Amino acid sequence: MIVDIRTPDNRRRDGIVPGSVHIERTVLEWRVDPDCPWHNPNLDGTEQRLIVMCDHGYSSALAAASLVDLGFVRPAHLVGGFEAWREAGLPVRSAQAGRSPGLPGCGPPD
Repeated sequence: MIVDIRTPDNRRRDGIVPGSVHIERTVLEWRVDPDCPWHNPNLDGTEQRLIVMCDHGYSSALAAASLVDLGFVRPAHLVGGFEAWREAGLPVRSAQAGRSPGLPGCGPPD
């Protein structure tokens, strides 16, 4: 599962990776922690492979390290971030307008 930690503004401006789940960096630990009451119900726990993606690959490296601290056994980050994904010609589409209902970072995959 690709976890897009970019801001909503960057997602609207640049597009999104289809099938990724959006969890802003500011709420990442709460949304991925299966024991947290504000956990994203679309995630499957610490055994799930989460690949964190930011704009350029720097913030996502630190976020993946946070996942290790939370007990995730196979976290990763996308080297080069969304920019590298797009430049490689991988699928990108426009972000949907508006926000998902409920808590930010608790929505289903895009």
